[in-house]
Amino acid sequence: MANHYSALKRARQTETKTARNRASKSRLRGALRSLREAIANGDKEAAQSAYRETVSVVDKGIQKGVIHKNTASRYKSRLSARVKGVSAK
Repeated sequence: MANHYSALKRARQTETKTARNRASKSRLRGALRSLREAIANGDKEAAQSAYRETVSVVDKGIQKGVIHKNTASRYKSRLSARVKGVSAK
């Protein structure tokens, strides 16, 4: 364990940031899971509304530094194509 005051403070800050990042990442994974379930069920309206919510969560993940912007762009592109596929059926 750290001995210096600054190192102790750093350890506390790391715990706080880790918890915040974990919560944000968990929220992101949950949104992605719910969207994939809506796509799998083939429900067009539910998939579209879930897509809008998921994109919002993904964009917030970018802002908070949880995921890289290119990763988020890839997620959104692939999910958009799958949602459009459900709409076409």
